[in-house]
Amino acid sequence: MMDGMHVEAINIGSSDALGPVSSVRAIAGHGLEGDRYFFPEGAPAGEALTLIEAEALEDVGLTGAQSRRQVVVRDVRVNDLVGKRFRIGDVRCVGVELCEPCRHLQQLTRPGIIKDLIHRGGLRADILSGGTISVGDKVLEDFLPNEPSDP
Repeated sequence: MMDGMHVEAINIGSSDALGPVSSVRAIAGHGLEGDRYFFPEGAPAGEALTLIEAEALEDVGLTGAQSRRQVVVRDVRVNDLVGKRFRIGDVRCVGVELCEPCRHLQQLTRPGIIKDLIHRGGLRADILSGGTISVGDKVLEDFLPNEPSDP
């Protein structure tokens, strides 16, 4: 079980004005209010929420906003959350797929960022139940009653 892992930063906004916020309202099936990827008609699978590890950003010298990911987490192995349910504070989510770096990110940052972030570019997730995500919130894997707590 994951324990003590937390949200370090949240970045939302329009594509050309991403910026930090201390908290954001997560709407189940739609995304984060006020973000460029909020889908009023319903988010496609894996498009409601993106996360990235603070440690990966430190390794490559990017900020959370520069990475274009919404939620920066510390001490969380986001790759391990693919196909798993987890909570950020009281918001329930499910990891859908890795969020690999793309050419657009490289154009906005620096040459070589795709190579530097391959398989470390973050996680795409769905929001299953809404609530507020805040800096400092714990990130915990959700174990359903019929699942073992120790793999």
